Order: sequence, then structure tokens, then C-alpha cells
Amino acid sequence: MNKRREFLGHGMGMLGLLAGASGSAHANLQSAEIVVIGGGYGGATAAKYLRLFSNNTARVTLIEPNASFISCPLSNLVVGGSKNLAELTISYANLSKRHGIKMIQDSALQIDPETKRIKLFSGQIVPYDKLVISPGVSLLMDSIEGLSNANRAGVTLQAWKAGPETIALHKQLSAMRDGGIFAISVPEAPYRCPPAPYERACQVASYLKQHKPKSKVLILDANQDITSKGALFRKVWAQDYPGLIEYRPNQNVIAVDAKTKTIKLEIDEDVKADVLNLLPAMSAGDIAVKTGLANSNGRWVNVNFLNFESTAQKDIHVLGDAIQVAYAMPKSGHMANQHAKVAAAAIVAELNNWEVNPAPVLTNACYSFVSPTQAVHVASVHQYNAAEQTFKPVPGAGGLSSEPSLLEGEYGWGWAHNIWADTLA
Repeated sequence: MNKRREFLGHGMGMLGLLAGASGSAHANLQSAEIVVIGGGYGGATAAKYLRLFSNNTARVTLIEPNASFISCPLSNLVVGGSKNLAELTISYANLSKRHGIKMIQDSALQIDPETKRIKLFSGQIVPYDKLVISPGVSLLMDSIEGLSNANRAGVTLQAWKAGPETIALHKQLSAMRDGGIFAISVPEAPYRCPPAPYERACQVASYLKQHKPKSKVLILDANQDITSKGALFRKVWAQDYPGLIEYRPNQNVIAVDAKTKTIKLEIDEDVKADVLNLLPAMSAGDIAVKTGLANSNGRWVNVNFLNFESTAQKDIHVLGDAIQVAYAMPKSGHMANQHAKVAAAAIVAELNNWEVNPAPVLTNACYSFVSPTQAVHVASVHQYNAAEQTFKPVPGAGGLSSEPSLLEGEYGWGWAHNIWADTLA
């Protein structure tokens, strides 16, 4: 096995030891009903590790509407046409068969923190003693005038959660005329997966280079500059996609006209495009907002970083993209996986009246494919700082690719298969 790939796989498993959950479980843990809402990188990992850290004694229920896990990381390869969605799809079956997790294929409609009951869309009521929510993000469609109508008309798509929209966006790309414009708008940070819009631009440009060379990708970025891996993306665009990608910073999209496919900008003149991949501002997933957990600007959830418990409601722990992150902590799939392990270990410790680990450590790795086979990465390590009660990046840890390569692409797929196994196997 490649040493770097082996390190990534082992590092994910070792975080549980850092979190300090070990030993035999007490009756409190055995009798507690622990419910997890959301089966993504955060929720599925939390459900699995609650069982592992408790020596398979915790009673864990996972509520997830989809029958299978579909990875958002790497889904831009589907937009570009070099991969299909089946290659990013993994069954949830092992969570129940191997780990004894009770699976409910449904969505949470309402949470009552006072009675500790969850009402599902089916009408079923699920009680809990400890609740973990990993709801991802909600797209604030009203932040762009006309976007909801344009989506209903099938004119605009986001494809910001891997699934049918990912396939539909590729179909729009393949149907676009040669000489057309594929427009991607980037909302002001924070948003889910900072490098993803720029990776998507690369995948679309790669497709255009081969099939529609008279076309181009237009990136309308509300931020002052590229939010992640900027120098690497600029270099790739100049060397591999000259004339195919146009990047415009400080371009805040305020409205869209579905009939004329016109994008209205806050400052500059209107823009027309053939394919409109408009990404609005984002917030914590709906269920977190409805439950009153989004106490940071009404958008994100503040948590206690030692156990990821919401600061708004006791016994509700929130993971992943939905939280108000610490400084330099990305909203990424890998980071959600790390949140889950710290939270799972802390919940097991709390239910056993053990001390919660006072110094958890998180790692992050993010691969961006700049062609169907070449990638770049950024990695970081985050240590809990007790004095400031937050995570801080560890100086000198992690790093950034020097340039894209095929080997980085292999590492990217190695990362994916390792984290999928860590989460779901």
C-alpha cells in the first residue's frame, strides 16, 4: 500500500484514540437512546463511532432519507463527464449489518428539545436522550431574486448536493451549443467546500476543451479573490485552459431572469449565459434552523468545540458544514468526519461519567481535481486551545501541493476510498 494512502487511512482511525473513549460501558450508556439525523460524512461517521467507542453497547438510530450514501467530494467529475454517480455511491447496509445501527429511511420534520422527541415526515415519533445533527447546508434561494422560479423552470441548477442535479447539470453542459457560456456564481464565504466552484470550473473547461472548444466558463465570484488554492487554480487555468475560463472577482449576483437567462450583478452590467449554475448564500440545514440552533447570524450553529454540543440546546450535538467553524477550519467532508469522532467520543464519555478529552485534534485533507485525472490538495491540523475554547491551526502542519499531478489524482482517489470505508464499512 502507498505510504501516504496508508497514513491517511490510519490517521482517520487513530483520532478515536485521541478522543479518549475506551473501556466498558455503564448502564447509563446502555439505556440511553442516541439518535443521529443525517447520513453524510458527519452523521454516518458519528453513528458508526458511537457504536465503536462504546464497545457496541450504545443504542444508536440513524435517520436518513436516502437509501445510499452519495459523495459530494469528487462529484464535480460527474459534472464534467469523466465519472458517473454510481462510482460515488455506497450502500448504508454495513452500518446496520456490521455495526448494529438502527436505520430509519425518513427525514426529520420537527425536533422538540423540551420533550426530546423528533417528528418524522412519515408521522413517526422518535425519542432521544442524546441527539446528533449533521444536516449539511440549506441554500438561501431568496438571496438571489428570481432564483427559486428559475430553478422550478429548470433553467438554473446548483448541484451542491450530489444526486440527480449533478447528472442534470452535466446534461445541460453536454447540450450547450459550441460557443456558449457556462456561468458559475460563487457566494460570499462561508459556504460549503471553498474550492469546489473552482474545481467545477476546471472540470467543465476540460469537457469544453474536448467537445466544445469555442465555449467558455465564466466564474462570477462574490469574494475578493479565489477562496482556496488560488495560486494553483490560476496556474492551471493559464496553462491548461487558456481562453476557456474567465474569472471575475467582486461579482455579487443579485437576480436572475429565467426567460432571458440573464444574470444581474450588484455593480457591473448584466451577463447572459447558456448554462446558469448559480450558487446562492448558504446556512445550516433547515432542521437546525427550525429547531432554533442557528444562533450565529441566524445562519450557523455555535457549538462547544470539546463535544460539539449546541450552545443553544443541551444534548443536541451539531456537526459538519452546519456549524460556525473555528478560524481556518474549512466546511469539508473530511472535517465533518473529524467532528463526528470527537463528538462520538465525548457523548460516550458523558454518558459514562468519564472526563471528556480536554485536547482533541482534528485533521483535514481536501483534493481538487483540475482535470479528469490530475489533482491538487491542501491539508491542515487543528488543535483545541483550552484558553480560547476553540480549535486553532497547528503552525507548520499540513501543506499545499506544489503543482497538479497524476500521482495527486491517485492520492485523491485513495483518500476517497479510505474515508468512505472509515465512514460506512
